[in-house]
Amino acid sequence: MHFDPDSTAVVVVDVQNGFCHPDGSLHAPASEEVVADVADVVSEARDAGASVVYTRDVHPPEQFEGNHYYDEFDRWGEHVLEDSWEARLHADLDVREQDHIVEKHTYDAFYRTDLEGYLDAHKIDDLLICGTLANVCVLHTAGSAGLRDYRPALIEDALGYIEEDHKQYAVEHADFLFGEVTTKDEIEFE
Repeated sequence: MHFDPDSTAVVVVDVQNGFCHPDGSLHAPASEEVVADVADVVSEARDAGASVVYTRDVHPPEQFEGNHYYDEFDRWGEHVLEDSWEARLHADLDVREQDHIVEKHTYDAFYRTDLEGYLDAHKIDDLLICGTLANVCVLHTAGSAGLRDYRPALIEDALGYIEEDHKQYAVEHADFLFGEVTTKDEIEFE
């Protein structure tokens, strides 16, 4: 799979302590296991000259108070609270000053964030998407990207999940409906 580094960004979704560290409240072993794979993808993309975007799922403690229906705390329990250790990006990621960090408050990294503006300002059309959870924030972000006419490609062997069939669903759904699927070894920058 070929990508032009000038118009490509790696989007690392929610590789944070709360999800990828054993002490995180929503730790998933498979999410912890892909941290090194995600770091490898970032390193190769950066070396080729592609942009790097990290998303952070962050929730103010009062975010869902008074909501009619949508309440992630009801579904998942309190997690990645604003200014907490859980909300920080995992220490094994090589986050640099030139990388763009998107703070999001829902599953979709485009919803009420600056992600689309950043991508458009940098003339980025293709997104290599990795991180966690495959069937939640990764899938919603990739779907939103496809609907906005970006080319989303999920990196299958750099996706965290709770159960293997959740990841399989996300990969198959993305490939069928709005994006593409690749592996770390299939990515070529030219």
